[in-house]
Parts: sequence; structure tokens; C-alpha cells
Amino acid sequence: MPRRRIAYARIAQESNCFSPVLTTNEDFRRTHWLEGEALGEACSASGVEARGFMKHAELTGFLDALREARDVEPVPLFSGWAIPSGPLDVATFADLAGRLEEGLRRARPVDGVLLCLHGAMGAVGVRDPDTELLRAARRGAGPAVPIAITHDLHANLTNERVEESDLLVSYRTNPHRDHRRTGLVAGRGLMRMLNGDLRPTSAWRSLPILLGGGTTIDVLPPVRSIFQRLERMHRDSRVVSASALFCHPWNDEPRLGWSTLVTTNDDRSLADDLADELAERCWAVRHEQAPVFPGASDAIRQAREASVARKLGVVVLADASDVVSAGAPGENTRLLAALLSEARDMTSYVPLRDPEVVATLFAKPEGREVRVSVGGKLDPSLGRALEVEGHIAKKIVHHALGRMVSLDLGHVKLVLTEGHAMAVKPDFYGDIGLSPWRADIVVVKNFFPFRIYFAPMARKVIYVRTEGATDLDAAFRLPFDGPVWPRDPIHEWRSTDARRRGVTPPA
Repeated sequence: MPRRRIAYARIAQESNCFSPVLTTNEDFRRTHWLEGEALGEACSASGVEARGFMKHAELTGFLDALREARDVEPVPLFSGWAIPSGPLDVATFADLAGRLEEGLRRARPVDGVLLCLHGAMGAVGVRDPDTELLRAARRGAGPAVPIAITHDLHANLTNERVEESDLLVSYRTNPHRDHRRTGLVAGRGLMRMLNGDLRPTSAWRSLPILLGGGTTIDVLPPVRSIFQRLERMHRDSRVVSASALFCHPWNDEPRLGWSTLVTTNDDRSLADDLADELAERCWAVRHEQAPVFPGASDAIRQAREASVARKLGVVVLADASDVVSAGAPGENTRLLAALLSEARDMTSYVPLRDPEVVATLFAKPEGREVRVSVGGKLDPSLGRALEVEGHIAKKIVHHALGRMVSLDLGHVKLVLTEGHAMAVKPDFYGDIGLSPWRADIVVVKNFFPFRIYFAPMARKVIYVRTEGATDLDAAFRLPFDGPVWPRDPIHEWRSTDARRRGVTPPA
């Protein structure tokens, strides 16, 4: 029996329609880009799949599944992963979709495909880009070749994507920490399809919910019970995959909302029952919204009062309005301005993106006193420019974020980046010579994952509203295909679900 050839690739990016900073090919290549054998080596058991982010992710898990099988030849195509930002520009999306389709044509014959997608990509002039990538893969591989795809938990599911994919598997954790497991489940499912042991039968539901479930952190109420139910479903041998997807609320897809998806082995009734059950569980927690975040001044006051937390570790201020990992530009200066004027008694570390200033400062020696105007360049509407004065403490070139400059402004240590100001791990500061342990306040531009990485030192976390691209209510001004919660007072979800799935609405 000839060896089965299984191709795999990644095109992943979470897009924010409120950011004017379009995503380009350069963003993918700067952040994460691997091709051919280099990708295969990175996804091996001893490799590093996503340098600077995580050792093992979905494609490593997928190859774990192939290693369990016999007579399989993995065919690595390419892996592109860009930091969240604005939608992909026209040329970038066309290039990636074309590269995927042509890569699979050249790889023929292939028996199966694993495609790692985020599920909340935006692209200029393209409706539902993730589905268009899936269609490109199908054209390239051939219409009869099964395709399994993986998604982030914040994917925006559509009817077209469910119909186009043979198997769709998503994360089951938030903050996300099951990338490898997700790829493993998808890989095992794909191999079962090829062996004739699995006939995937999926059911999904679409709910008109943008926000709800409190913080949606999996170990906290009210969503903890939903995540626990997902795990129990996966212990049922009849269930291949079960997902509750909480969507990316800064995407301009008109059908935006939470969704549930359950795949069984040729059991339509069970898939429908479980997808419906998960939908009801999600609808039941919609009323509990995230807490109202304080403004910068109030957050600084809370940090000052947390003296024990600062002595034992640090207070982390998460700029919830300028979350780079959710696609914001990362140049909002409002929190920086408040720390400079109102927190002189505390040492603060602050990240900010300003390619123009970084280019200017990189030509100057370390130790040089400088006065520069930072921020307010990529999108002036989201944050005013701010003049600061200090000396250049250190300059480095980061493999994913480009050139970085640390400015010592006295009680504030400002880290300027050429690329995305992706302050999620303590290493963001450590790499440029700033130990977070020596700070009172550390600023991040992230919602959830930082909690994992800062856990050893974060004694208090305060989310701060500074008005920007990732304000939780920013999406309320988008045009949707009907009422959405909590913007609109709606009391049932089934009519919206029926319309989005194209089925007969309930009586």
C-alpha cells in the first residue's frame, strides 16, 4: 500500500477592522514565516514551531497524529502567522491565497490537508477571508481531498466555512494553551477519515452575542461550566470535536456572534442535540458582562494603594483600549501621559509603537539625551502625540518586533518598537534590559495570555480604559445582519441562528 501524503499549512491572523494599519506580507515574514523542510523541522518533537511565542502549536500536534499512524508522508507547505492588526491588504491576501492553492497543486497527489487558520481574519474587499482560504486549499488539493482546519476560540464561524470544511477543531481554553492538543485532535480525525473509520457529521448554532460571559476566562464563572461541559463531551467516544466560539468582536463580518459546533461520527441527532445544548448554555450567561474598566487616573490610584502587591511583585496595568494582541495599533499615549504626570512615586514600564521615532533614535548612541514626540502617527484618532524627554538606555533588534529602543524618562521606562508593541511576556522588557521585578507598574497591551506569563510576578492586575480600537463597545457601531446582544434588547437566539444557517426558523 503506498504511503499517504498529507499536506499542511498555516495562514493565521486576527484582524481588527478599527485599525487603519493594514497587515502586509512583511508582517507575516517578520513575525513567523517558515517553508518546506524548515517548517517540518520546526514542528518536530524537538523543534520550535513558533519562535518567541511557543515551542509547540497546532502543526506540531498535527504531526504528532501523523507519527501515530503508519505509512504517512507529511508534506509541509508553509506557515505564516502575523500579529493581530488591521485587515490584510489586497496584495497580501491574494498572494497568500494563491501561494496556498499553487503549493497544493504542486504537491499533488495528496490524500489529505490540515490547514491552520485563526478564524477571524479580515481582508480588504473580501468577505469571510478564512473561508476563501479554505476554498483555495480545496481548489489546490482537489475537490475530493478531505480538509481538516483548526481555529482559535475567538473565531467568527460562518455557514460557508462549516459546509466547506470536512472537520473543524478549535481551542478549548481561554487564555489559550491547548494549541498542540487542537492540532492533535484534527490530525487524528483526518487520519480516521482516510482510514474509513470516521464520517464526520457536524451541527452548529450561531448566536447574536458580541459580549457576555463575564471575562470568558475558562476557569472562572460563569463560563467555567461551559468549558467543563466541553471536556466531558470530548470524553464521549461518539464525539469527535465540540467547540464554543466566543468570536472576535472587532471584525466587520455582518453575521458576527458566538457560535457552537459539534462533530460526531455519523450521528446527526447527537450533533444537533449537543450543539443546541451548548448554545443554550452560552445564551444563559450573556447577561454577565465584563466589569467596567477604570480610567488611567483611577487605575494609578489603585496601583499606588496596592503597596504590598508592589513589594512582593508588580502591578500589571492592561491597556484594554489598545490591545495589540487584538489588533490595536499599540500607539495610544493616554496611559503613558497619565503615568508621567501622576505616578512619579512609582517606577513604570510602558510599551509603545512608533516606527518613525525608532528609526530616528537608532542612529543615535546609547546614553544620548533626546526629546521626541511619540505616538499619534499610525492613527491620530486613537491617541494624541506626546512629547517626552530622556536618554536612550538600550537599542536591540528583535527577531519578530524589529528594532526596539528603551528610553529612560526617569520614573517611566518607555520601550518603543518598530513593529508591533507586543508586550505579553516579561521577556518583552527583559530582552531590552528591563527586569519587571524592579518595577512597581508594568503595562501590557493584551487581554488574557499575559496572565499566564506574568503569573510568577503579577500580584495585582488592573484593566484600564483609555479609549481606542479595542474598547469592548467599539463594535456597537458596526452594521450587523440584525439585533445583537448586548447592544440591542433581544430575548431569543433561534431566529437569528435559523437565518444565518439557512434553515427553517422555529415556530
